[in-house]
Amino acid sequence: MWVIGLTGSIAMGKSTTADMLRRLGIPVHDADATVHRLMAPKGRAVSAIKGRFPGVVDAKGAVDRHLLGLRVFKEPKELKALENILHPLVKDEERRFMQRQRREKRHLVVLDIPLLYETHGEGRCHAVWVVSAPRLLQTQRVLRRSGMTEDRLAAIRACQLSDVKKRKQADVVIATGLGRRFAWNAVVRGLRKIRSRKKGRE
Repeated sequence: MWVIGLTGSIAMGKSTTADMLRRLGIPVHDADATVHRLMAPKGRAVSAIKGRFPGVVDAKGAVDRHLLGLRVFKEPKELKALENILHPLVKDEERRFMQRQRREKRHLVVLDIPLLYETHGEGRCHAVWVVSAPRLLQTQRVLRRSGMTEDRLAAIRACQLSDVKKRKQADVVIATGLGRRFAWNAVVRGLRKIRSRKKGRE
């Protein structure tokens, strides 16, 4: 089973690209969605986060991501503590996903991981796709999000490998700044490239 690692900096269009891959019938494991589930009411990470970051769990039993973000961004020690809680749980969910796909005899799957390079996850993948857009467009997309500020965006960027460095390491770059049709065609070409590589190794 071949594994594509899908990554990209904030607001580059990675979720849209992942949806395109799903439309083409390819299973996608979404690390961000997994984190949301882990921090939802009765989520597996809630208790540990509540113990380490008092005051960030709301009355419904969910982690308030905004409050948590204020606690960890610009605070490397606090961010590391959060990662130590979340990363093992996310990897466990990914392992279960991979086991299911193997049982179903899938030939190709996608691991959608925003911090793929930052967590050295590229070694688990046969190819890495980086989703990219111009910096100005990225900024415009991010600042349209509720609660987002330029300071917070700067803090997020500081935690992520730059887009330039990600593109240099990528096997495939999916450019999303030129519209959905252009991105769709890039996805299709990328899959052809993967399948050609697979055939060459069979």
